[in-house]
Amino acid sequence: MAKDGIPSPDPRQVRFARAALERIRRRRVREYEAMLATGFTRTCPVCGYEGEFAPVGEPPRLDGLCPLCRSRERHRLFKLWIDRRGAIGADMAVLHFAPEPMFEPILRGRAGSYVTADFMRTKVDLKLNIEALELDDASFDLIVAHQILEHVDHHKALSECFRVLRPGGRMVVTAPVIESWAVTYENPALTTARERMLHYGQKDHLRYFGRDLKEHMRAAGFALYEFVAVEPDVSTHSLTRGETLFELTKPAAAPMKPVKTKTRKG
Repeated sequence: MAKDGIPSPDPRQVRFARAALERIRRRRVREYEAMLATGFTRTCPVCGYEGEFAPVGEPPRLDGLCPLCRSRERHRLFKLWIDRRGAIGADMAVLHFAPEPMFEPILRGRAGSYVTADFMRTKVDLKLNIEALELDDASFDLIVAHQILEHVDHHKALSECFRVLRPGGRMVVTAPVIESWAVTYENPALTTARERMLHYGQKDHLRYFGRDLKEHMRAAGFALYEFVAVEPDVSTHSLTRGETLFELTKPAAAPMKPVKTKTRKG
């Protein structure tokens, strides 16, 4: 018997399993090809397209991609948030990290000031490291950061974004979260792309968040609201069931308390 009670299979069984593996893979490819045409009509809230969606992702999701604007599930959830809770007006300054092309015209058309930023990409307004922002305090009303925190030191990033937001300002975040995990999983010993792909699902991720991410957000000073993908939005817009968009709000400045002065009784 192997460690943890795992049995050691007979070598003949292993050879059989390896041969069966190839047959199963070929059969699954044929089945997957047959499923590519789902027959489901979806509506994209980003561009208005109605019809079948395309497969996307690793592992693939059968109809996660809008073929017109190329939005994925998290993008369509974000557009629903913009329409229902965004309240983005001409008096607002918006900072968008790793900007998705389909949102630039939408946000530029609504906000008074719209600034794109990235640390690696060149076709943005500002080259910024989200862990150490070279920006003034309280300079933005909304920060958008989709799928960023799993790539960086998220404690530093949350702290810096809190500093840069004006009182009452918000930060919108999506990230890979396993709600049933109490604690975020990260292992500094995982240094290769292949190891990170196996453990985190993507070669440049540094962790897989557990539900303690919400406590990390609150510890940075934010109030938290969860905008969750539910029905009928899931089936209508092809969203990921239960995916959460985190809306983080920097509390408004507390009103100044009146200063009590002593008076002399005359």
